[in-house]
Amino acid sequence: MRGNKSKNTLPELKLRQALWQAGLRGYRVHWPKAPGKPDICYPGRRLAVFVHGCFWHRCPYCQPSHPKTNLAFWQNKFSQNIARDARYKQQYREAGWQRLVVWECQLRQHLAGVVATVQELHRGVPASWQLAA
Repeated sequence: MRGNKSKNTLPELKLRQALWQAGLRGYRVHWPKAPGKPDICYPGRRLAVFVHGCFWHRCPYCQPSHPKTNLAFWQNKFSQNIARDARYKQQYREAGWQRLVVWECQLRQHLAGVVATVQELHRGVPASWQLAA
């Protein structure tokens, strides 16, 4: 469990690098003034981007398997993570922020599409295709 980081994970770094190369700079990393300290935050644009690991946040797209041992612990852990994510979603909605959730598997399959979505949200243009919110 020590090897599982909460900050600067590989998917997070991959997205930040792609955003930087696309010219989307000026973001804050784990900005503490926003609910949940989003992985990438554009405070001036009121845009928060969360990069969710498929296993920890129970991705609806790739549906990762559950651990075989200590099932009660893992079910409790996953339900707490999902409840926390829902709480943050509500807080952003009430504050009038845009919140984008990017799944680890989406980054592997559609990095360019994710960057395009962030660009559109950054510009204030409705995204042509939305990722899971």
